[in-house]
Amino acid sequence: MSFLTRWETDQSRPTFGAALRDLAVRAVVPALLLFGAIVAFGFVLKGPLFELSEWENNPSRWFQDGRTATGETITLFMSSIGNTEYIIGVCLVVVAIVWWRTKQWWYAVIPGIAISLQATIFVSAAYVVARDRPNVERLDPTPPTSSYPSGHVGAATALYTTFALMAATRIRNTLVRRLVIALCVLAWLSVAYARLYRGAHHTTDILVGIVNGLACTALAWGYLRRDGDGAGERDPGAELAGETAQSRA
Repeated sequence: MSFLTRWETDQSRPTFGAALRDLAVRAVVPALLLFGAIVAFGFVLKGPLFELSEWENNPSRWFQDGRTATGETITLFMSSIGNTEYIIGVCLVVVAIVWWRTKQWWYAVIPGIAISLQATIFVSAAYVVARDRPNVERLDPTPPTSSYPSGHVGAATALYTTFALMAATRIRNTLVRRLVIALCVLAWLSVAYARLYRGAHHTTDILVGIVNGLACTALAWGYLRRDGDGAGERDPGAELAGETAQSRA
């Protein structure tokens, strides 16, 4: 069973308790390690690599010097699709639709798990590291510190990459599948570009935000044990649920 197709290979229904245990062991605990690594790298940026932080002001100034009215308008929209309220709203809508279409709550909640893990790591790491933002004019209201890592980029990467994985395994039409995947990747890349353009983050803030988002996506995608990696306790009607889901797909 491949990691990508694990939800297609085994569509059996877990018990709620088993899902919670798997979430804790397979997602939350590894996320703590990810948090530690991100915080450690943040302190390295503020310490031994402080000169890199100073150099990173150069790309930020380059974006600042090249700003135009049109660019500011476009990047305002691009940045907004990574806003907290937008991310949560889109996530809830997609989770509801996937749950309704598949009748698989354990599958539908994956985007919610991804952005929750990302947000927890981002907020905690930003508070602990408290890195200064680039020394340029910022186009958006932002706190004076907590530049690292980028929450907008992390959230967008986690959410839209999760959607891309769902599309890759559940959309049968090749053209539509490729289009959805491309749009999902373009979405978080646009947020990353916009946050640099608008002076909100250093380049390394963006890159670590991407790493945070991708890692949390992987943790969310693999949070529940499936056949092939030691599936846990299931509801009595698991086989019937799996057959029903496959017939709907």
